[in-house]
Amino acid sequence: MIRILLAAVAAVFLAASAQAQQLSLNEISRYLNTLQTVKSPFTQINSDGTISTGTISIKRPGKARFDYNPPERGLVLVSSGSVYILDRKLGGMPETYPLEQTPLSIILARNVNLGQAGMVTGHSFDGTATVVTAQDPRRPEYGNIQLKFTANPTELRQWIITDGDGVKTTVVLGGLQKTSIPTSAFLIDSELNR
Repeated sequence: MIRILLAAVAAVFLAASAQAQQLSLNEISRYLNTLQTVKSPFTQINSDGTISTGTISIKRPGKARFDYNPPERGLVLVSSGSVYILDRKLGGMPETYPLEQTPLSIILARNVNLGQAGMVTGHSFDGTATVVTAQDPRRPEYGNIQLKFTANPTELRQWIITDGDGVKTTVVLGGLQKTSIPTSAFLIDSELNR
């Protein structure tokens, strides 16, 4: 009887540890490539310790929208190969950067392939999640992105962007949900006319 009980406990333990294992780079690439149009609440922890919240919308390839909750009222829009940072309180024109000069370009690419040479600089398992650190192998000077994924089912939970100056910004996702978002939501001109 004790042997049966020990065997049952061992089977449960093995099943639980099998579920909590490191995801392969191929699994993560496949998952990211299946993300088409998703939305999630997010919490952003800035390098100075301040915290912002809002909603992120992603439409792959190449589009993202970070709508910040009051009191910020900010907007970060990724579209047409550019990143636009708009402070609605101040008004005026947005700060603009080429998307390819940011680590966010890695997950917004048409085809994510974390297996390509020089892209992944770290791949580990912290006991609950798989952590992948990636950079653009052609432009490592632009920084990197550390992505955290849970398994069963695979889901992106967090990222930390370290820019070329070493400044870190953490984004914790509240759960990506598939949705429908019109392309017009990613156009900067309509935001400037508000």
